[in-house]
Amino acid sequence: MLGRALRDSFDPVSLNFWRWFIALVVLTPFGLRAVAGKGEVLRAHAGILALLALLSVPLFQTFVYQGLRTTTAINAVLLNSSAPLFMIACSWLIERERATPRQITGMLISLAGIMIIMTRGEPVRLVELELHSGDLWILAAMPLWGLYSVLLKRRPAELSGVGFLFVISLLGVTLLAPFFLAHSIVAPPPVPTLEAALAVLYMGIAASVIAFICWNRGVELVGANAAGFTLHLLPAFGTLLAIAFLDEAFRGFHAAGVATILAGVLLATYRR
Repeated sequence: MLGRALRDSFDPVSLNFWRWFIALVVLTPFGLRAVAGKGEVLRAHAGILALLALLSVPLFQTFVYQGLRTTTAINAVLLNSSAPLFMIACSWLIERERATPRQITGMLISLAGIMIIMTRGEPVRLVELELHSGDLWILAAMPLWGLYSVLLKRRPAELSGVGFLFVISLLGVTLLAPFFLAHSIVAPPPVPTLEAALAVLYMGIAASVIAFICWNRGVELVGANAAGFTLHLLPAFGTLLAIAFLDEAFRGFHAAGVATILAGVLLATYRR
């Protein structure tokens, strides 16, 4: 939840801009080689590349960061858990691809596991959750991610994973730049601390470059629906990391929640 931790150091547009600018700098030496001689391919697919860049870089990430400014970490995790549902809806609306009963059952089981962890094994806590204005921003971001993931199959096959990410990063940063500059003039951001700068550096390299390459490749291999179900693993991994590195005590609800999530994801993604 670095986006929430950095909410006092960066406004949503600035955080998103610097994250993707760093990613673009890292990708450029490799991306230029990957797109060399592919001018015709880029021109022929300019529309879909621009749309994918718009959905993933300026819109989705900025919406999420805007939401994290005013919502809680628990609300954000629960709202992010709706992403597979939007992917299923987008797959049906765009590709007429239906989720199987097994996939839907697995998704509901893994969602139950997330609820176990978030409520610390006490479901009554769900009725105590407070709604915040940021919830609407995060909820609005989920169909954008679903649309991006479903449309990935229309990306030009001639571009490698690195080449494709370089192109959408370049387009995304270009789209973000005018808003970043305007916001910086109207409300100059504070000078970030060293810790905040290192956090953004991590986001640019790990969350933008590495994670996006892995996600795009995963969607290419198994499809948007199956890939979407794996998003429910994020709370499970977050729980295990908190226990390992933040000295959070291991409780029974942790074990029950992680086991339920794993069972649901395995059921949803299992291929005979």
